[in-house]
Amino acid sequence: MTNIILCGGSGTRLWPISRTLMPKQFVKLFDGHSLFQLTIERNREFCDREYIVSNAEQYFLALDQLKSIENTSFLLEPIGRNTAPAIALACFDIDPDETILVTPSDHLIRDKIAYAKVLKRADELAQKDHLVTFGITPLYAETGFGYIEAEGEDVKAFYEKPDAKTAQQYVDAGNYYWNSGMFCFKAGVFLEELQQYAPEVYMASKRAYHNANKETIVRISHEDMLAIPEDSIDYAVMEQSSRVKVIPSNISWRDVGSFDALYEELLKDSSGNTVSANHIAIDSTNNLIISDKTIATIGIEDIIIVDTDDALLISKKGSSQKIKEVVQELKIQGSHLPQIHVTAHRPWGTYTVLEDTFGYKIKRIVVKPKKRLSLQKHFHRSEHWIVVSGTAMVTVGEESYLVRSNESTYIKMGQIHRLENSGKVDLILIEVQVGEYTGEDDIVRLEDDFKS
Repeated sequence: MTNIILCGGSGTRLWPISRTLMPKQFVKLFDGHSLFQLTIERNREFCDREYIVSNAEQYFLALDQLKSIENTSFLLEPIGRNTAPAIALACFDIDPDETILVTPSDHLIRDKIAYAKVLKRADELAQKDHLVTFGITPLYAETGFGYIEAEGEDVKAFYEKPDAKTAQQYVDAGNYYWNSGMFCFKAGVFLEELQQYAPEVYMASKRAYHNANKETIVRISHEDMLAIPEDSIDYAVMEQSSRVKVIPSNISWRDVGSFDALYEELLKDSSGNTVSANHIAIDSTNNLIISDKTIATIGIEDIIIVDTDDALLISKKGSSQKIKEVVQELKIQGSHLPQIHVTAHRPWGTYTVLEDTFGYKIKRIVVKPKKRLSLQKHFHRSEHWIVVSGTAMVTVGEESYLVRSNESTYIKMGQIHRLENSGKVDLILIEVQVGEYTGEDDIVRLEDDFKS
């Protein structure tokens, strides 16, 4: 069995801890583990390999969090076109008779014994050429999920996200399930059904896969990806096919898509506050507190407080779905806050903005061993590099030289340059940018090892 892991999405409802360049599935919220890592660990018990569908930015985040990439394949999409094309592109790269387990990368499943049982049943049905979906036994009237009406394992109908009254009717009926977004089937069977019910998606995906660069990982071109109609697997196939089965699944499943959902999964103290060494609670109950700073609360209840280096969120519990509106407003303002943290993770390492004001910017840069930044130049700034630890290989124009700990070098505006760590330990340096404009878009890349 192959586990196709869908790794896209930016998790805007978990802003400010989740951002475009560090989305929620890679944030280590659970005892030092991310949802992505938990997905890998959980499914490696049942699957021979994983096939990760991602974009270029999330590819290197995934690599950083994988203990081993043996039996791991990647397919990179330049833009997302929803789940049907993502799954189809992966299935074109897999043996048609291989059983596929499709899972998002941001779900939490606590009951491993029950999970093993439903996977065994799913595999049995897939071997009979069924398309299997997993229906989660609803715990309450959730309006944020789609629902599946079933009679035993037979699907009667799929329903979109309902209003509160309709959701309660579904729960009361007893034969409706939350649509988990997890699936199991043979790769070839899925492609057959996709060709029958969504031929435009099938043909465009097949063409994109045929044209893809497959040297080490499968890279789909932007032009070919854009030509694929955007459609979900539910609309394209599951709601139309006669081969669909649903397995009622009581597996302690949760889509951690909001802070309200996250609150339910984190450890809490006797007052119902999430456990944090940085939280001093006086007469405060049932609060979600996430911060690296000391936060003191007095006389508050049912509040969400999420504090990061550059943004603070305060919300009443039950209203966290509206965070999307905050993110949208930030985008309208042209803010970088929806996209990037103060510490940005890049394929070669990280950089942290220590100070940013008119005329200059100061960064802490960490370059991983055997990695290098792009060969580049800037039109509006000069740069001064001071090595804190490790040894830097610096290229300026035609000249290359070493800069060691407690040494520095200067890059004039317009000079072609590159920073490289050829050593075995992290290179750490302080970069001081000086100029009228120090934005990240003032970079002309001439060569880039990580170009997608």
